[in-house]
Amino acid sequence: MGDVVMREPAPRPAYALPLLALLAVLPYVPLFWQPFVSDDYIQIYLARIYGPAEKWGELAADTLYRSRATSLVMTYWTERLFGQAPFAFYATSIALHVLNTWLVYAAGSWPRIGWPVSAVAAGFFAVYLGHQEAVMWYAAVPELLVFLFILVSLLAWVRWIEAGGAGWYLLSAAAFGLGLLSKESAVVVIPLALAVGLVERRTRRALVALIPMAAAAVFYGLAIFAAGQEHLHLNDGTFSLGAPFWMTILFSTGRMLWVWGLVSLIALTAWRAWPQWRTLVAGAAVWAGVCLLPYSFLTYMPRIPSRHTYLASAGLAVLVAAGFLAFRARVGLVRPWAVPLLAAVIVTHHVGYVTTKKREQFLERARPTEELVRAAAKGPLPVYVKCFPYGIEVAWRALDVRLNLPPSAVVQTATPPEAANVLCSTLP
Repeated sequence: MGDVVMREPAPRPAYALPLLALLAVLPYVPLFWQPFVSDDYIQIYLARIYGPAEKWGELAADTLYRSRATSLVMTYWTERLFGQAPFAFYATSIALHVLNTWLVYAAGSWPRIGWPVSAVAAGFFAVYLGHQEAVMWYAAVPELLVFLFILVSLLAWVRWIEAGGAGWYLLSAAAFGLGLLSKESAVVVIPLALAVGLVERRTRRALVALIPMAAAAVFYGLAIFAAGQEHLHLNDGTFSLGAPFWMTILFSTGRMLWVWGLVSLIALTAWRAWPQWRTLVAGAAVWAGVCLLPYSFLTYMPRIPSRHTYLASAGLAVLVAAGFLAFRARVGLVRPWAVPLLAAVIVTHHVGYVTTKKREQFLERARPTEELVRAAAKGPLPVYVKCFPYGIEVAWRALDVRLNLPPSAVVQTATPPEAANVLCSTLP
């Protein structure tokens, strides 16, 4: 690894994909019984508006949600096929996480990474607690979809760079297009694809081939900023080019490295393993930095929310894989039992945290809308909401999705009339 490309035979055992799927599902088993959380209801409402094919013209005209088109169409069909039960929606999120884990494993088909690294990286990515919000919050499903299309685009791009073939190039371009319809962060394909060309010493070929895709990305970006007052996130304080993005990236990177990324860096340094791993780790750092950048201009908090680290965490997974394999080479030969023990510790740490701490947090976040639905079902209507931790639109959509009630079924007021059906629900 490192400066020398690994080209050993690909050890792809038959159990690799089922094992990785099991690891990807394991932290999220309780999710199958989790209620919807706040913006999940808005996601379903928007899917009802924009999901049908005859509404795609209106979706294309929406300056914000056309960049979420794939998730809205998927949500629409999930409800059409399986109804409104949260189980089907969360099962979709978990299935996408499984697919994405397999794509991290598939990155081993590129000799610069190799199958041993991608296998360990995929296992860590499957259980990693830092990006759990992208899976546990259905409204964050665009993060899962954009990851899917970015990885497909880049894997096809690698095959095209290595062997040519119009099919691989067209697949890469098509997946990139679907990525742009999933989330704005899909533009990272351009610098990452160029980096592949640089590494493979086919820079000129990559530059020429990227012209159409880069032009699409530029047009895509210009269309967003040209929307001006029509684009919600450019006017609600969510996003600003004047945000202190460097501080946000540094703080978010530090949070993402804790704890196993930091342990891997210390181990690689202490064991003087950098000559073997430095190129791969540098590539992982470039990946993480590029993938964090689109999210670093957020203004409502000093760090990138966990759901937005889903894409960047693949780079962290490669770093942890390097540390784990260095541990296997250093300690495993003398104490073979130590390797599966370390793997068990890592899995237990992440799965345990997600199924306890994060599970409790999401149940708490779901409690206000659950209390609202119970109050409305019990009657009388309308429900007078005296205090509520989410916007009134969440209340409207929750009653619409769960009870098929109109917005008039809930009234937000600080002074409800006597004998009214009053709800006051807060978060800690």
